[in-house]
Amino acid sequence: MTNVLIGLCCVVFVTGPVCTLNRMYGTGDALLKAQTAYFERWGVIPLELWNGSLRALITPLTALFVHGSWLHLLGNILFLYVFGGMAEARMGRLPFAAFYLIIGYLALLGYAAAHASSGQTLVGASGSIAGVLGAFLYLFPRARVTSVFPFLFFLPLRFPAWIVLLFWFFLQWQAAQDDPRGPGVAYLAHVVGFTLGFLYAWVRYRRDSVGATRANNPATEGESQP
Repeated sequence: MTNVLIGLCCVVFVTGPVCTLNRMYGTGDALLKAQTAYFERWGVIPLELWNGSLRALITPLTALFVHGSWLHLLGNILFLYVFGGMAEARMGRLPFAAFYLIIGYLALLGYAAAHASSGQTLVGASGSIAGVLGAFLYLFPRARVTSVFPFLFFLPLRFPAWIVLLFWFFLQWQAAQDDPRGPGVAYLAHVVGFTLGFLYAWVRYRRDSVGATRANNPATEGESQP
C-alpha cells in the first residue's frame, strides 16, 4: 500500500500542469492559469472549506495527492518510503491506507480551522506522512535510520528513530509558532498529523506486546538506508 500511495502521488503529479511535462496545458501565461485552476480545484482553500459545499469538504482528500513542485513531491515520497513500510507491516494494508487518508484529512482540516480566513490553497501529503512518522515513533522508537544534517556537513549518520523524529517534530512546532499567518509550508498540518498519528498508535497498540516483539525481532527495515 505504501508503494501504491507513492505511485498515485507520482502519477497525479506528472499528469498535471505543475511538472510542465504535459504540453497540453500550454506554456507561459496559459500554463500559469492552468496551474492556478488546478490547485483551486483539487487543493484546500480554508476560506471556502466552511461554506458547507460537498466539493469543498472533499478537497482535504484530493489535496493529499497534489504537490506544488518536484521538490515538494520528492521530499514527501522519501519520508513515506523510509517510514511507511514498517508502519504498514504493523497495521496491515487496508488499516494503513485508512489511517493515511483519515489522518491526512484531519491534519488539513486542523490547518484550515486555524486559518479559516485564508484564501491560499493548501496541497500535499505532508499531513498524512507526518501521521505516519508519529505512529512510527510509538511503534518502532529504537529502529535506526540514516540521516543527514546541514550543520553536520551533510555526513550520513545513523540515529535511533526517536531522536530523528522528535527533532523533526520540534522543528515543525517551532516553525508553526514563528509563522502563525499560514502562508508557505503548512507546518501546523505537520504538527497536527504527527500528534494524531502518535496518539492513534498509542491508543490502538499500547496493550499489545510490542516490547516482546521488538526484543525478538530487531527492526530490520529500520536498519535499512533511506
